[in-house]
Amino acid sequence: MYNSVTVESWYNKNCSENMFVSKTESLDRDKLEQYQLIKFRNMLGSILETNLFYRKKLNEVGLINPADIQTLADYQQIPFTTKDQLSADQFACPPYGTNLTFSPSEYIRVHQTSGTTGAPLRWLDDTESWSWWGRCWASVYRAAGVTSEDRIFFAFSFGPFIGFWSAHEGARQIEALSIPGGGMSSLQRVQAICSNKITVLVCTPTYALHLGEVAQSEGINIVDSDVRVTIHAGEPGASLPSTKKQIETIWGAQCYDHTGATEVGAWGFECEVQAGVHLNEGEFICEIIDPNTGNPAAEGELVITNLGRIGMPIIRYRSGDQVKLKTGICSCGRQFRRLDSGIVGRIDDILIVRGVNIYPSAIENVLRGFPEIVEFAVDVYRQGALDEIEIRLEVHQPQESTDQIVEEVKKACRQNFGVRADVKMVELGQLPRFELKSRRFTDRRIN
Repeated sequence: MYNSVTVESWYNKNCSENMFVSKTESLDRDKLEQYQLIKFRNMLGSILETNLFYRKKLNEVGLINPADIQTLADYQQIPFTTKDQLSADQFACPPYGTNLTFSPSEYIRVHQTSGTTGAPLRWLDDTESWSWWGRCWASVYRAAGVTSEDRIFFAFSFGPFIGFWSAHEGARQIEALSIPGGGMSSLQRVQAICSNKITVLVCTPTYALHLGEVAQSEGINIVDSDVRVTIHAGEPGASLPSTKKQIETIWGAQCYDHTGATEVGAWGFECEVQAGVHLNEGEFICEIIDPNTGNPAAEGELVITNLGRIGMPIIRYRSGDQVKLKTGICSCGRQFRRLDSGIVGRIDDILIVRGVNIYPSAIENVLRGFPEIVEFAVDVYRQGALDEIEIRLEVHQPQESTDQIVEEVKKACRQNFGVRADVKMVELGQLPRFELKSRRFTDRRIN
């Protein structure tokens, strides 16, 4: 039977720590599941009492008190939460909906989703939840070998999108020196990175490449800067071999991927072995399901529950992220499961072209394999009854060499995707640049 074991007492008995692999990261699977269930049941006490959104949702399936969850099989009887449900709730009860465990006066921060896949969701954090965010990001830093001795630069304009706000809190918790880059031009950020002897750069993978482009145009050799680690979120790029290689070549630093979401938290990180993205299973319960059947799968949609954000929680949330489990235990010593290549893409973003399923990330991985390509944009459209792909490229290359690049990109598309692409060159600087999530792919068939 369930008894009220505190997380702290269980932890002190079963967990040990070292500098880089700490807390629950080295627990075997059985103990890890015990730990997850204890944390989940403990947070359910408050949620079932005062959170109107989840109390209704859980009561409808007979979940009345935390003792009803004895095993992970019990947990998996809880219905999924979807973004549409959360959006409808906030629309019906503006501005924040009914997914609130505490009174409004207890919350200290509000952020919102980027809105790239629909209307933005507003998300609140109380003091404890915000500390939990920092703790999750501390795991990201620790896995990348970042310590209090580092200087971290955030190449990011701090607005309502949570972005790297939480990364800043994580840096505070590990007591590293933080240098914000808001309100600066790209050139000013490059100069600040060099003059402050920055050792860790935090930004989107797209923007890391753009900063390299700016540095090159100004004759600044950032390879010789003090940056030794770059950490990226917001896009799948940092797990794509071609994009990762470009970032590492430009900066002369080790590139790390991080995965997370405003409504969920910082749920994944890449360790020093860099053989997949670890699920942060000490702070989240993670499942992978077939998006059509809802059944467990080795490859499919990530479903996630956060275990420390009691004020505005997420329980069995269908993330919309396509992922694939990687087999085996990582040599870093962490027992947390890993994803092969991080987030493959958004399930809703998959492009079906002439019957072929293509993720935008797969196209990016091909194009970033050409070091001459500075920036690109991809349009999918319909001409008559046929689907067509147009790829526009910017390159650092003499005009006489561009024809060869065009042909090589066409060939690579045929070989990798089995489809023909219309590849065109545009003038350097013509395509848009992005600080946050890039919008390089446009499906004009649905417009």
